[in-house]
Amino acid sequence: MEHLATLDKQAEQIVKDIGIPPCPTTLTQLLRRMRDEEPDYAKIGALIARDVGLAAAMLKTVNSAFYGLHTKAASVSQALAMLGLRTVSNLVTGLLLRQVFTVGASAIMENFWESSSNVAAISAQLAVQVGGVGRDEAYTLGLFRDCGIPLMASKFRNYGKVYSSALPDLGRPLTAIEDKQYSLNHARIGYALARSWLLHDDLCLAILWHHDHAKLKPGDGTLPQSSRVMIAIGLVAEQIYVQSTTGAPCIEWNCAGALALATLNISQFQYDALLERVHAA
Repeated sequence: MEHLATLDKQAEQIVKDIGIPPCPTTLTQLLRRMRDEEPDYAKIGALIARDVGLAAAMLKTVNSAFYGLHTKAASVSQALAMLGLRTVSNLVTGLLLRQVFTVGASAIMENFWESSSNVAAISAQLAVQVGGVGRDEAYTLGLFRDCGIPLMASKFRNYGKVYSSALPDLGRPLTAIEDKQYSLNHARIGYALARSWLLHDDLCLAILWHHDHAKLKPGDGTLPQSSRVMIAIGLVAEQIYVQSTTGAPCIEWNCAGALALATLNISQFQYDALLERVHAA
């Protein structure tokens, strides 16, 4: 694997070249306050509440069926007390990502949000069942793993055609087609965005390598185990979402599905049960 320092330099260059949205001030301040020896929940709650739209979206999400709280949160401070700082930080990060990408409705953007939000929710369910990473990290990965796609669409005028033509290409991952066309791919852009938004290293690496399924082979050893688990969770979650909506496997399942299931210690019987639960939801 390329050295992290080299990857970070490349990420910084991508940020400059492609115009990646900078880390929002609210998020940088939130992360800074979280690193205090004794984080002040009141100040953190006030920081989030200053952005009325963000606070409203956060409470709507916190009080949804996804979190299953017995008592609904009436304020940001209550949400913090119920869910904890790390969960709220991941939630805020995902909501701010949505704010950044609200401009420019297109088929690619609709596909991106529909897919990423569903894959994120399924990833969180999988993380609870298989362990190895937290549910909130898995959810954040689901939102960010393909965030380079809308950024490439905004940078390259013909990206929509390249993206659409790549979908039925069963022989190669989208990143290989992007590399040939642009000498750049959405996984590297996603990594650059994740690094610039201060997501933790293991999650950033999972975003960078989520199409390189050789990283899941036993004994590969080039990635932290949590990154390998996140890559596997992302692929299984995508397969469950695609199969439950289209009845067909996702593009990379035939070549890497067995590796992903083995990484997570999920049998075919357990996978079928997971698929049934998603169908019934």
